[in-house]
Amino acid sequence: MQSTEKHDLPTKVYQPSQGPIVPPPQSSRVWLRTSALLLLTLVLATVFITGLFAGWQFGKDSATSVAQPASKTEAPPASANTGNVETIREAVIASVRPAVVQVNVATQQGQGLGSGVIIDPRGYIITNNHVVDKASQIQVMLFDGTLLPAQVVGTSSPDDLAVLKITPPKTGLTVAKLGDSSQLRVGQEVLAIGNPLGITQTVTNGIVSALNRTVGTIPGAIQTDAPINPGNSGGALVDLQGKLIGIPTSTAIDPQFKTPANGVGFAIPANRVQFIAPQIIEMGKVTNSGRAALGVNVTSVDPMLAARNGLSTDHGALIVEVVSGGGAAQAGLRPGDVIVRVENKEINDVSSLTDALVSKKPGDKALVHIYRGNQQQMLNVKLGELQ
Repeated sequence: MQSTEKHDLPTKVYQPSQGPIVPPPQSSRVWLRTSALLLLTLVLATVFITGLFAGWQFGKDSATSVAQPASKTEAPPASANTGNVETIREAVIASVRPAVVQVNVATQQGQGLGSGVIIDPRGYIITNNHVVDKASQIQVMLFDGTLLPAQVVGTSSPDDLAVLKITPPKTGLTVAKLGDSSQLRVGQEVLAIGNPLGITQTVTNGIVSALNRTVGTIPGAIQTDAPINPGNSGGALVDLQGKLIGIPTSTAIDPQFKTPANGVGFAIPANRVQFIAPQIIEMGKVTNSGRAALGVNVTSVDPMLAARNGLSTDHGALIVEVVSGGGAAQAGLRPGDVIVRVENKEINDVSSLTDALVSKKPGDKALVHIYRGNQQQMLNVKLGELQ
């Protein structure tokens, strides 16, 4: 690197005189020689000091640019990057695991277990409804092995959520921090913490595979490839900031072999937990689901069901019961009607009917296409609230 700064030596300019040039006296010549040497020494010293400063500044700038490559886009070395991620992951696990519990359940069918997450220091635990459904006795095992009895405060079957209550030990409880699941991005790394197959406090990792999946009656589910096995249900799905962003609920089933599909798991988003859990804690039930409902109980139509019941279509959602006073009843829907379309969305089964209602709110109106016998009809239904 070359400096463009120019250091000019002072130059003495002589003007021609009018008379002949007279040599200076001897003493003057000595004085001039001495002065010139002093001046040259001063100039050299100035240049040397300037060079030292410039070299130090360049070295400093070079060192800074290596440590903080502001103008470069290369990623840091893989080993360093991996080390950083591992350190973060270890810290997250250490902070979240004490908030994850094992839920032991006794039913008339036998013993079962799942997982839960402490969400309130007063002893409230969120888990899946299917973990505690029909339980005659529930026991919670804390991170340190302490066993405590638990009671069901309330449930939301459509959301597959339940809230349990324990009496906190004198040492207190570690509480998970809820994250904002609406900010999740596909590809983001996540950790699943729970008790798969009864192997306590197991951690698996993966990524967010997809968002806004509809799984059964659960809208907006998070899909992840983090392994989720029996016993993981009700546990914690966390991000690398240590925030609870989902509650693992199920694994997809391979339709050919009727076995769990590897790497295809689902979790209830944390924002739904944030909406439902406080209602259950305060009222013992969900008072505002925020979800629309037709006010019917239905079953999926397939060719076998259609043939057995003499239906005019081999797909759709067959109404088996109409809720008294609900939107469907007021609109004139009846048991035996087959719903084949809602607005512009074709209905092939119960799942697709759930999908069609996900974007609706209580009080909205929906144009429902049905088969009644051999006749097609369209009815305008004012949607109620899913309970």
